[in-house]
Amino acid sequence: MMVHASFVAAIPACHAEGRWLDRDPAVLSAPAAFAAFVGGLLARADPATPRAHDEVPSSVYWWTEGTEFLGRITIRHALNDRLREAGGHIGYEVAPAHRRQGHALAMLGAALPVAYGLGLERVLLTCEAGNVGSRRVIEAHGGRLHDSSAGKLRYWLVTGPCEDAS
Repeated sequence: MMVHASFVAAIPACHAEGRWLDRDPAVLSAPAAFAAFVGGLLARADPATPRAHDEVPSSVYWWTEGTEFLGRITIRHALNDRLREAGGHIGYEVAPAHRRQGHALAMLGAALPVAYGLGLERVLLTCEAGNVGSRRVIEAHGGRLHDSSAGKLRYWLVTGPCEDAS
């Protein structure tokens, strides 16, 4: 739990952006609550873990440097209707204090072989049409724009030695 303090410290900045509203820094400051939170994230990867009907198994990885939490990336093992429209197989987020330093690019690069190892030869990523940084990260990894709907761009990326991502 080396990144406990820096993870909790990142929560208020995310709250200010309207994200992570379900994470209470006062609660997660307690080591036992933080350990339970991390345990819940780890359990998401197990297909046998009970989950809501609209959730799929997913693996959550934290991007860190020493004891500093920099961001997270989630690899969803499958798609459902909701994720096909917005969300996709992979979602990533860099903590506000660590943006524009190349972390998202590195995180996605590290996640693609993991997705391939899960049997996903190509993955869907979505981003807001106005999120130029995210678009650049996806396109830098070979993402091909599939379509645009309701302000979201949908890209397909090859994760391993496939011939065609479309």
